[in-house]
Amino acid sequence: MRRVVRQSKFRHVFGQAVKNDQCYDDIRVSRVTWDSSFCAVNPRFVAIIIEASGGGAFLVLPLHKTGRIDKSYPTVCGHTGPVLDIDWCPHNDQVIASGSEDCTVMVWQIPENGLTLSLTEPVVVLEGHSKRVGIVAWHPTARNVLLSAGCDNAIIIWNVGTGEALINLDDMHSDMIYNVSWNRNGSLICTASKDKKVRVIDPRKQEIVAEKEKAHEGARPMRAIFLADGNVFTTGFSRMSERQLALWNPKNMQEPIALHEMDTSNGVLLPFYDPDTSIIYLCGKGDSSIRYFEITDESPYVHYLNTFSSKEPQRGMGYMPKRGLDVNKCEIARFFKLHERKCEPIIMTVPRKSDLFQDDLYPDTAGPEAALEAEEWFEGKNADPILISLKHGYIPGKNRDLKVVKKNILDSKPTANKKCDLINVPKKTTDVASVQNEAKLDEILKEIKSIKDTICNQDERISKLEQQMAKIAA
Repeated sequence: MRRVVRQSKFRHVFGQAVKNDQCYDDIRVSRVTWDSSFCAVNPRFVAIIIEASGGGAFLVLPLHKTGRIDKSYPTVCGHTGPVLDIDWCPHNDQVIASGSEDCTVMVWQIPENGLTLSLTEPVVVLEGHSKRVGIVAWHPTARNVLLSAGCDNAIIIWNVGTGEALINLDDMHSDMIYNVSWNRNGSLICTASKDKKVRVIDPRKQEIVAEKEKAHEGARPMRAIFLADGNVFTTGFSRMSERQLALWNPKNMQEPIALHEMDTSNGVLLPFYDPDTSIIYLCGKGDSSIRYFEITDESPYVHYLNTFSSKEPQRGMGYMPKRGLDVNKCEIARFFKLHERKCEPIIMTVPRKSDLFQDDLYPDTAGPEAALEAEEWFEGKNADPILISLKHGYIPGKNRDLKVVKKNILDSKPTANKKCDLINVPKKTTDVASVQNEAKLDEILKEIKSIKDTICNQDERISKLEQQMAKIAA
């Protein structure tokens, strides 16, 4: 019997690194020992966690700012401890969240054309974790809903619009959480933990829907992500320290749908998933390759496609959302590979002879419009992502500024309990003092902003005058 090769339009996908002049050079990529991707990308910016003395910082570069990055280039540097994870908001390309060893989550608004001065003031600081925060993940369809997970084994879901922690899942994990993933419409999350369990959780009901003990037998870190059809994909290690990948149905987690052994490398496999093409890209930390697989409904369910190999090992990896790709070149994925001192884009392409738009490669994809407001989601509503067509390429629209409206502490009535009232009396006076302090701070910040604006205007004026001088001199 001659073996028939499986038909798939993605069989010949190939990866190619861009030329040197299109890389981002001379970047001191963070050396912190943490298994996050260290890089986040959207159609406007690439953000990279970097080494920073006396605190934590990350770079935010406009995509076109390739070449050597000057050491004095402004950074986002408000954290007092190393930054461990960053994530761009899917509904606003200028808003990014960061989690840090200083136990806080900060949300930042990046100016439309990138940074001209270092950013030290976040839009909002989210405080609630008692240990370092290693995971931040925005809700896929609801505006201003952010999840964070820390080494205190707690998951907190925030309404960023009010700066409040609305859901706190602090009793579900007995050990460190390795990663958290939202499902397609953001109604469930799945987590992988150091206790070797994979859990599927309904965060609003605060209950575990499904769990699997020893999803992978090995002691090294696991990863678990949701697929578009509701199944869960995991990577981990066998008892013999071989790297494994597995596919699970949350309705029956006794046995995996598929389980594959890969190799004996010890780097954690970071999965990146494209729901439009059902392709999973696996990037091992410390590996120099990206393996990719297609998920289908037919056995063996997880089909190996190919491997992109290079010489240098990767320290981290950024993954561009579908709307940031070049559809005219049949590009189906773009990675931003972190080396020790640079960031190198890698483009995955399906070879096609025609220059026409390939609608089979680009079904409608999740756009930047939020399907729900935060309050609607917390009240129990669900909605799938609002899809957009990429036929004529994606043109980024104008993003609205992130505004945080903090609830007034003075308006909240104390409980009708005499003992409680006595305790609350001194707190009231401190609240009034803090409100006065905030008002003073606001005044100072406004003055600083107006001075900065004046400086910017003067800079523009100087450059215009210099241009005029150059013309006269020429």
